[in-house]
Amino acid sequence: MGFAPAGIKLIVGGVLAAAIGGVVIVWCRGTGITILGLGLLFAAFSAYFFRDPDRDKVFAPGEIACPADGTVMSVKNEGKPGIVVVRIFLSVLNVHVQRAPMEGKVEKTLYTKGKFAIAYKPEAADNERNLIRIAGEYGRFVEIEQITGSIARRIACYVKEGQAVRQGERVGMIYFGSQVAVYLPDTVRVLVKPGDKVEGAETVLALW
Repeated sequence: MGFAPAGIKLIVGGVLAAAIGGVVIVWCRGTGITILGLGLLFAAFSAYFFRDPDRDKVFAPGEIACPADGTVMSVKNEGKPGIVVVRIFLSVLNVHVQRAPMEGKVEKTLYTKGKFAIAYKPEAADNERNLIRIAGEYGRFVEIEQITGSIARRIACYVKEGQAVRQGERVGMIYFGSQVAVYLPDTVRVLVKPGDKVEGAETVLALW
């Protein structure tokens, strides 16, 4: 079990605050208990939220890996011809690291400013977001869109255009409650449905 890079500073900060509280307790006879408690609580929450477990599942040829942990919100065409969209809601309890659904090359990354609606609401499709398009062999492609929620409002993208990625490789992270949209050619066979619990780089999302 590792931690996302952004979380390490927060974990260390919480531990340092707890240490300061411990020193205050020793020197001031108990007045640092609040600092100690809050520091430990903050460090524990940060460690939980920014956890980044290793996942090394080997997918069979033709399988498309799910890019995110969470709950499937919808599977449908949203008006773009030839494209089916799978939307996944990530609560604060889910791992928030995103992974590549397929092996290929990052063809495009596109950051778009937007709103900050609650991540499970339909209007969240217009939130601040970052699109990552991965192209593979035989003209295949998958696009994943990292969408912010209403709280922390920050997206981290780990990849750049032209970069080669492996299936299941980490490609980014969204902070706190958020949403991931997966854009697939409608010729694929989607294996998930609304309400399903999924895991990034573990669940088979669809088949070519």
